[in-house]
Amino acid sequence: MNKGKLYIISAPSGAGKTSLIKKLLPQVDNLMVSISHTTRAMRAGETDGKDYFFTEISTFKQQIQQGNFLEYAQVYDNFYGTAQSTVEANLNQGQDVILEIDWQGAQQIRQALPDTVSIFILPPSTEILKDRLQGRGQDSEEIINRRMKDAVNEMSHYPEYDYLVVNNDFELALVELKSIILANRLNIERQQQHLQTLLTGLLD
Repeated sequence: MNKGKLYIISAPSGAGKTSLIKKLLPQVDNLMVSISHTTRAMRAGETDGKDYFFTEISTFKQQIQQGNFLEYAQVYDNFYGTAQSTVEANLNQGQDVILEIDWQGAQQIRQALPDTVSIFILPPSTEILKDRLQGRGQDSEEIINRRMKDAVNEMSHYPEYDYLVVNNDFELALVELKSIILANRLNIERQQQHLQTLLTGLLD
């Protein structure tokens, strides 16, 4: 079985990353999102083991010490991490895996797995980004201002990524995201593995 490909998708809060990935998954076979561990509180409508693995801080820190995470980072006041065993098991089953992580986690993943493909999603402007955050109706103005400040820091790391997508027109951004995944599946190394029987027959 061909091994799957690992993708990093990063974006500032409010850029539409989660919405894009949610729409992308049903359109591409053998593609999944890795479920992260987090110490933040569960929000209304979320399910443990589906949205996140909700973890106590003490347990999370113990897992760090045991080297169980491919990457982990502190975002705002909470920790987030990607379990190495889960990702490797899915890749070995031929699944392409998406990691929704920030630039800190992306740097750690690139060091551990240099052939990972990374994608950064930008908003069309800071004004639209702030409008989207305010439109959620979830956060106070103080928190939104902090998220905007953090967004500028997050976006400053875009040159570290392989691909850049601007989420101005949602449907266009979705097509661009899908195109990146499909193009990487046509990479010569992956195609040589996938089409080994055909290639052998054609060249006999």
